[in-house]
Amino acid sequence: MKKVVIGFFVFLAVLLAVAALVPVLFKDKIKQTLDKEIAKNINANVLYQTDDVSLSLFRDFPDVSLGVENLAIVGIDSFATDTLAQVPSFRMGLDLMSVIAGDELEINSVTMDEPKIRLIVLKSGKANWDIMKPDTAAPTPTDTTASDFAIAIKKWEVTNGTLFYDDLSIPFGMAAYNVNHTGSGDFAKDVFDMKSQTTSDRFTMTYDGVNYIENGKLDADVTMAMDLAKSLYTFKDNNIRLNELPFQFAGTILMPDEAMDFDLTFKATETDFKNVLSVVPGMYTEQFKDIKTEGKLSFDGYFKGRMIDTLMPGFGTELKIINGFFKYPDLPQAARNINVDMRIDNKDGNPNNTIVNVRQLHLDLGKNPVDAKMLVEGLEPMKVDGNVKASIDLTEMTKVFPIEGMTLRGLLKVDADAKGVYSKTSMPVIDADMRLTNGYVKSKDFPAPIENLNMVTNILNKTGNTDDTRINVERFNMTLDGEPLSGRALIAGIDKPAFDFDIKGILDLTKLTKIFPQEGMTVSGRINANVAAKGKLSDVEAEKYNNISANGTMAISNLNFVSTDLPQGIKISKANAVFNNERIELKDMSGYLGKSDIQANGSISNYLGYALADNQSLRGNFNLSSNNFNVNEWMVEETGEPVAATPEAEGVVEVPANLDITLNVNAKQVLYDNLKLNNINGRVLVKDKVAKLDKVTFNTLGATFATSGTYNTTDISKPLFDMNLDIQNLNFRQAFNAFNTIKAIAPIAGLLDGTFNTKFNFAGEMAPDMTPVFKTMDGEGIIKVLKAAVRDVKIVQQISTLTHLEQLKNFVVENKMIDAQIIDGSLVIKPFDMKIGDMQMTVGGSNNVNGQIDYVTALNVPTGKVGQELNSRLAGIVGGNQLKAAERVTLNLKIGGTLADPRVSLAGGSVKEQAANLVKEAVQSKLNDAKLKLDQRKQLAEDSIRNELNRRKLEAEQKARLELEKKRKEAELNIKKQATDKINDFLKPKTKPAPKPTPTDTTKTGAK
Repeated sequence: MKKVVIGFFVFLAVLLAVAALVPVLFKDKIKQTLDKEIAKNINANVLYQTDDVSLSLFRDFPDVSLGVENLAIVGIDSFATDTLAQVPSFRMGLDLMSVIAGDELEINSVTMDEPKIRLIVLKSGKANWDIMKPDTAAPTPTDTTASDFAIAIKKWEVTNGTLFYDDLSIPFGMAAYNVNHTGSGDFAKDVFDMKSQTTSDRFTMTYDGVNYIENGKLDADVTMAMDLAKSLYTFKDNNIRLNELPFQFAGTILMPDEAMDFDLTFKATETDFKNVLSVVPGMYTEQFKDIKTEGKLSFDGYFKGRMIDTLMPGFGTELKIINGFFKYPDLPQAARNINVDMRIDNKDGNPNNTIVNVRQLHLDLGKNPVDAKMLVEGLEPMKVDGNVKASIDLTEMTKVFPIEGMTLRGLLKVDADAKGVYSKTSMPVIDADMRLTNGYVKSKDFPAPIENLNMVTNILNKTGNTDDTRINVERFNMTLDGEPLSGRALIAGIDKPAFDFDIKGILDLTKLTKIFPQEGMTVSGRINANVAAKGKLSDVEAEKYNNISANGTMAISNLNFVSTDLPQGIKISKANAVFNNERIELKDMSGYLGKSDIQANGSISNYLGYALADNQSLRGNFNLSSNNFNVNEWMVEETGEPVAATPEAEGVVEVPANLDITLNVNAKQVLYDNLKLNNINGRVLVKDKVAKLDKVTFNTLGATFATSGTYNTTDISKPLFDMNLDIQNLNFRQAFNAFNTIKAIAPIAGLLDGTFNTKFNFAGEMAPDMTPVFKTMDGEGIIKVLKAAVRDVKIVQQISTLTHLEQLKNFVVENKMIDAQIIDGSLVIKPFDMKIGDMQMTVGGSNNVNGQIDYVTALNVPTGKVGQELNSRLAGIVGGNQLKAAERVTLNLKIGGTLADPRVSLAGGSVKEQAANLVKEAVQSKLNDAKLKLDQRKQLAEDSIRNELNRRKLEAEQKARLELEKKRKEAELNIKKQATDKINDFLKPKTKPAPKPTPTDTTKTGAK
């Protein structure tokens, strides 16, 4: 017995040892297989660390548990900044025997903890989850080696997940939070039942910016019959509950190829009115369980047809509510007699064939009846026939429906009828009246109410012609904490409207936003306005301002604005503006942009054209000054969830269109990055998406800068810049540390100790991160080295080592003029001479943005100073006798490599003075080659533009020919028809007109 017990424990120890060793022995194999499958099948960036991969035989015994922590899947191309999935903990259960013996790993289970999944569809229809690489090889039924993984999942689980779905092509959105999901089914079989359970604590569904379901609770228990061979999926037992509304699906989904064939119906499984009330936005709150309800409902629908590309299935739903009733327990009044009979129907999925028929909608809010009917046929164009009539005492309404923290009073009457077609050129015949009398609004957050709120508005169109529409706010007035505001407005016509309005009074934004809080925004301050305008938009567009009447004044004081998009905030301490037909005069404006003070005055013209018409520019001239402006405060990176589309121009600062503005700038100090710019003066002109700097001067780094140039965003995908710089007394090393352009184009500046002047012109393209695209840069200028000490520079140290000329290790350059050019991002230094002791040196060459240098140096030195080794090499080049007879020799040196790792070699030598010409010839050759490549690139670009213009011209000519031919044929047919009509009229037998009846002589008859 003792041996049996010992044997059992030995066996158990061996078993545990094997269980511990299996993950270690096979971890590398599984990791390699996982990487291989990702690379072969996934067209996205799958991010995880090797140290975050774990294996365990105990967690999912008898399966091997493969775990990956901190797993992320990020898209590419259009979704390069979009995280498709972020999974803190991902686990797969692998069949143990497939790990030990098989060439194919079988996945039995998948578990994800707290995943965040974001699904996006762009307007083009491209989806970010379409990441599987297409199988280019034709599949064969018996091919079992296509993958090292066998997907035979039997169960899966998601814990506390978050799901976002955003379809920009519809536009439709959905969000589900705290999602828990479990599923089971044997995917190794072709036919089986898949069971799943899903819950979400917060479920939101949005269409076209409107939340139709907000913070709902979802509970779904679904069983589907799966036929994988036929790609046929059938709803069996299922119960789905949204808030308190339970419903079921029946039918099938068939996916024979890229298409999806739906044949589904759904219906509510309970008939109490309270169930459907729970999905009405704003109703499902903590108090919902205590609401008393009565009434019955029926709710059903269908989704039937094929979905592929732009083809949608047909759909429809019908809702009926009979004698509905609800009452909040703490409120005295109820909503009664709620009767709804409506249907949405679309047989073929074409949006223009959608019918929305609200046959009846009635409810009594306390003693206030609301009635409406509406029939909508199609979307573009939209045929409308409906009316709504309501008379609501707001005091009574708040006795029915709670509006937390708000007191309302007043009588609101609505009486509207609409019938006809709404399209781009027409609108329904409409007569709508809205009248609010003795309105009163009081918020608990602000003690002063809005009082004496009255408004009379009418919208009228008697013909269906859009230009015959009149929107007339006959009267509007209110009092906020004793301060009055009143006005009126009339707009006649839609396409070319006439307008007549005036507004007068005081608007206290602090008080108003406390009554009506603005989410993500804080506004305070006072506006005192007296503004009136009257005229026609056609006169505005034609700039016939004499036909426009506009005048008024506006005074702003202590205006503060802060929002989530503008956290720095804007403050206007004071500003005064005077209006007339043509311009607005801005006087004495002072305030802060963030922490930066500003003062401004000036004028704006064509403000009516800019505000009311398309493609008209706002013109203006402003004087802008500041004592201390911090640009860095406005250069903050956006935070938050990743966004969808990533266009080429994302991050580019676009100069606004339709602006013609001149800014005269005067700033004592501007902080930009790590630079302090002092005494900035100059003009900035903004026009046609181009910003132009005109003689802008400033001081920084102990130097004086003067600059002019342009920044052009006409083509936002390729913004251009063209700058002229005049810099005096700038330190080389400070310039290198401060300016990225100098680091890339002239990195040698970081090795020099001294100052320089330069006049340089350069141009090129701007990258999305607002840095120059160096390979596109071209320019030229002069660099004047005032004084530069050259010491500890590897290039000259190597020259000194090669030539044994100690003087070259350290020397000083003074008052040296250097000509330079930038071609395709490479800096070409034209040959220049300098004297170092009794040596003459000529230098020229180029360096590119990749750090490569290519220079040629001619060094004229006394023959005796050259080292013995170099002397022997020179003797072989120029001849021993000539070298001995010469007093001086010219060394031709070639310099390559990089500044950090230069390579210096002897390329030749001569006893003739003109040997320095070799440098000029070599540099000129570089210039010629670079210019040739530049010309070829420009020619290709010009050819491409010319070809595109020719293509568009041919298309336009072809279109014009087709249109002309169409009109010619129409004219021929019209002439033939007219001729035929005339012949028919000629041949038709003429008939005499019927004789007029003789009036009865009533005087000959009478009473007998």
